[in-house]
Amino acid sequence: MLFQNVKVLRIFKGFAERSMMDREGWFERFRSLKESRRYSEAEEEIRCELQKNPEQPFLKTSLADLYLRQGRLSEARILIDEVLTLYPQNPEALSLLGDLFIKQQAPQKAIDCYRQASARDPKPYLNLKIARAFKEMKRFDEALRELEKVLVVKPKSLAFLKEKAIILNRMKRFDEALETLTRAKEIAPEDAFVQKEILRLRSKKRPEIQVVRELQAVIAMESKKEDAQLHGLLAQRLKEAGMVKEAAVEYKRASDIEPDNLYFLKQEGFCHYRQKEYERAIHCLKEAFQKDPSDYVVRRTLEKSYEAQGQMGAYLTLLEETLSKYPEQKSLFGTIRRIRTRLNAPSPRSEPEDS
Repeated sequence: MLFQNVKVLRIFKGFAERSMMDREGWFERFRSLKESRRYSEAEEEIRCELQKNPEQPFLKTSLADLYLRQGRLSEARILIDEVLTLYPQNPEALSLLGDLFIKQQAPQKAIDCYRQASARDPKPYLNLKIARAFKEMKRFDEALRELEKVLVVKPKSLAFLKEKAIILNRMKRFDEALETLTRAKEIAPEDAFVQKEILRLRSKKRPEIQVVRELQAVIAMESKKEDAQLHGLLAQRLKEAGMVKEAAVEYKRASDIEPDNLYFLKQEGFCHYRQKEYERAIHCLKEAFQKDPSDYVVRRTLEKSYEAQGQMGAYLTLLEETLSKYPEQKSLFGTIRRIRTRLNAPSPRSEPEDS
């Protein structure tokens, strides 16, 4: 508790005068709002404090973090740059800049930022971010080495064990991945992701239909009915078994349980597309695209679905609306111009000559 009080005092240095209890209460309230994804309320809290302390770097980085979580990259970048102009080595701002580069699909730039932040304030979460950036670049050996820097000191770090298992799986080192997940299960036996991955790896060499039936039996248990990871695994195995329609149903159930997990929503849309259920595919993939416009596969599948429905005008409108929300997604310019040319639609004056 003493350490927590010192941390809160450090964070709120320069804030308006208030009691220790008030400071702790504000910090806990803000963190709770952020973790429960009540971003508008969390933003209101931050803005209220910024009116009193407009140059406080912690407040600016906290607001930038909220913007990043909502995909508001341009607004986040402005705040990050403001902090780094005054405090070039601010570790929180450097870490957030790395996160922004990840969202812009520039993992090497992200790694450079995370390294700078770590040099200033070495923290395990920065090693985890570096490892994930290496993973995005398919530099798996380097990602594993980054994780081991922490695991050798903290072998029971759940987040690092889970990430290590994911990378080993990408490398097709399935036995090592299963061994790592088994260690993770000893630490967190109720972790849904760990349970799902252990089931998936153990069932790799068994017939698909047998695995499907076993998973259906597990999900029928009262304690597992609301397990999104298991529904997602069942959907994956159904799809691999050629039961695409049934897979779409399970992906929808998983998405209903975890509505913020875009993976399930995207996969449901892909299943509908394969079934030539284009209207349903559009319903799923449109929502996913509006939340993550950087996913090229989603965009192309969405375009083909609109084309099959003869609704390319609606697709063009969606692209333009999405670009206005995410102006940093410059790759959308080319698609918009191509669709406009195809439809003989005029270009708005606000569009730049070169993307």
